[in-house]
Amino acid sequence: MAGSVGGRSIAVPAKGTRPTSERTREAIFSRLVHYDVLDGARVLDLYAGSGALGLEAASRGAVGVTLVDSARGAVEVAKRNVATLGLGGTVRVVGDDAGRFAAGLATAPGEPLDLVFLDPPYDLSEAALGGVLASLCAPGVLAPDAVVVVERSTRSPEPAWPDGLEPLARKDYGETAVYYAEPS
Repeated sequence: MAGSVGGRSIAVPAKGTRPTSERTREAIFSRLVHYDVLDGARVLDLYAGSGALGLEAASRGAVGVTLVDSARGAVEVAKRNVATLGLGGTVRVVGDDAGRFAAGLATAPGEPLDLVFLDPPYDLSEAALGGVLASLCAPGVLAPDAVVVVERSTRSPEPAWPDGLEPLARKDYGETAVYYAEPS
């Protein structure tokens, strides 16, 4: 981890997740600093696993972070990581299906999100990923200058960006492709 909790490590679920490598996470956050999206950000981390991406955002100046995962083990580990790092006032953990959670944002948005991470299992279908991305495009869900970060296998096709999201960049790190998009 970097930022205010720099040098501290976090727990990862014993099974069922594919943690983002430290190298990839550093590269993602370097780009996000370049996009100037972290300070004061409202962040959503879907398919959060251990919560590493959302926790890193919190440690780098995000004011509100929601970690969402459907796996009970991942939710428990994420909650422990939040407590261990002392980020309970900034980060909340939700046990829910990412698609259902995103659809709920579309029907009852709160404050617009500045940054959204999606790191789904590589075997998640393109249709399911497209549905989650489409939900983020509902009015009021994303801030006008928001950034959406999607991690996929380099063997997977580029996400089918729905109307309302426009790709910014793609960067590959080993077997991981990281896509950046913004509201159009």
